[in-house]
Amino acid sequence: MSQETQAILTFLKQIGLPFELAPLQGKTFLPGVKLVASRLVIDEEQLLYPGDILHEAGHYAVCDPQDRHLLDGDIYKNGITHGRMKDRMHGEEMAAIAWSVAAIQHIGLPLEVVLHADGYRGASSSLIKAFREGGGFGYPLLNAWDMTCPEQGFPVMQRWIRELSWMTPES
Repeated sequence: MSQETQAILTFLKQIGLPFELAPLQGKTFLPGVKLVASRLVIDEEQLLYPGDILHEAGHYAVCDPQDRHLLDGDIYKNGITHGRMKDRMHGEEMAAIAWSVAAIQHIGLPLEVVLHADGYRGASSSLIKAFREGGGFGYPLLNAWDMTCPEQGFPVMQRWIRELSWMTPES
């Protein structure tokens, strides 16, 4: 196991994000990483990029708590099947990227670990530049969900797993 992978797994343990190391069968969106029954499964043999662990963990971390139990396999298709709203899932996708950026910086590894050159449809270098220069995207949602530190702001987090729902009792 690489030092990067070990550091990421240690972080996931510290924040209480459920994961297990186990073989994965079949196709996965990211090699060696898959959300299965609301738990992150990591196959060390298939894993190509340790940062992909954080991206998938970000989906768990930022998912609406009422819908977290639906995270399984293709989380977008599965969400649609279960009536999740597309715009909310798109927002969570952006927030998952911002969350993974905050996480990799908290761990102390370079942004390139999570925003590697073989990911993000060739846009990783522009994403790295944007996040380094205080731009980027997704973090306003982390702010809205009271996950970022109110004094320091993004990328400093006060809460790593979302507790606030999109829905309120009044809606």
